[in-house]
Amino acid sequence: MTLPDSAPPAVVGAEAHFRALESLYSAAPINRLFESELEIPASGFARILFTIDSRFFHAGGAAHGTSYFKMLDDAAFYAANSLVTDRFLLTTAFNLLFTRPLREGPVVAEGRWVSGQRRVFVAEARLVDSSGEEAARGTGTFMRSRIPLATLPGYRKDAA
Repeated sequence: MTLPDSAPPAVVGAEAHFRALESLYSAAPINRLFESELEIPASGFARILFTIDSRFFHAGGAAHGTSYFKMLDDAAFYAANSLVTDRFLLTTAFNLLFTRPLREGPVVAEGRWVSGQRRVFVAEARLVDSSGEEAARGTGTFMRSRIPLATLPGYRKDAA
């Protein structure tokens, strides 16, 4: 049987893994509090799009550090987990540097794998505000867990 030209191509291999990780991210209960969207365009790279509003402010009128940490950790984590197709990674350490306050508006967290391919992975991430300025950066180490990705709610290789 031949598919019509308008049928989308099947998502396989690395692309299927990336889409399944995006689906896993969307299904995480924490993301009901931090509305955001994960994109994994390539192996070792992840991008999270989110918006800061006053709900995330501390008493000084800028985003609380929890917002910085959550998005930096997630971006670095998914950059690293994009290289691992069988197991869920766990954050074992994360260091972050605040470089400027985040105010209301769109923010992008960009994560990149740095090193490691077996048990421990190192990845870094940065937050870029709507003016294109870096607001923070961080580096994390991530370790393979015993949790198979395929057993996690939301991880679906048929996600498109």
